[in-house]
Amino acid sequence: MRVIAVMNQKGGVGKTTTAANLSHGLALEGRRVLAIDLDPQGHLAASFGVHGAEQGLDAVLRGEADLDVVRIKVREGVDLVPPGPRLNEVDGLTEGGVARGWLLHNTLAQLDDEDFVIVDCPPSSGLLGMNALLGAEELLIPVSGDYLALVGLSKLMALLKRLEAKTGRETRKWILITRFQERRRHAQEVREKIRAYFPGQVLGTPVREAVALTESPSFGKTIFEYRPNSRSADEYRALAVDLMNGWAC
Repeated sequence: MRVIAVMNQKGGVGKTTTAANLSHGLALEGRRVLAIDLDPQGHLAASFGVHGAEQGLDAVLRGEADLDVVRIKVREGVDLVPPGPRLNEVDGLTEGGVARGWLLHNTLAQLDDEDFVIVDCPPSSGLLGMNALLGAEELLIPVSGDYLALVGLSKLMALLKRLEAKTGRETRKWILITRFQERRRHAQEVREKIRAYFPGQVLGTPVREAVALTESPSFGKTIFEYRPNSRSADEYRALAVDLMNGWAC
């Protein structure tokens, strides 16, 4: 079982879009996927058409429910754990000391029948973010193809390096270029710089800017349902294969 946290503190980079479409793309490749919405905003759940779940990950992390009770089948091969209405309260937990950071890790240790667990992370680096870092074995970092995104990526990588040194736990990192505009020289230059700075970590398939990717969540659909024959669907299908096989530049 591979546990992959989709993470970036910068907004607008397609983090939730990637978590939803990658989950479905892996399932279409015959993998069993558990998608976990670790963001109190619940955008991943909404992307699958799930709204207003009475309980979810909030109850699991607080020891009030088992994971199997709150998981929902949302697509063939994809189960979802919604955030629940009280997930934002987890960041305010004061009891438990260091153990608070391992709540998600301990929960996932009980799983044995998934091929992939995809965790959509909140943009903040609070207790929920720490749970994602300690619960995941791999990090997928979506980065838009512009200069400021490159600066943000460098800072995030430095932060992750400090956290790994502190916890003694290293994670495999994948970088995904999103909102890529291949006709712009600047985007091409940024992609080449990212590849040069982080060799062997950039996934081979970039995801290009597309209106369909921004529209599909409002219908509670993934790109494979909303525009199955689109370029974006082809890209996320290829991305799933890249990730399964560890193809990076």
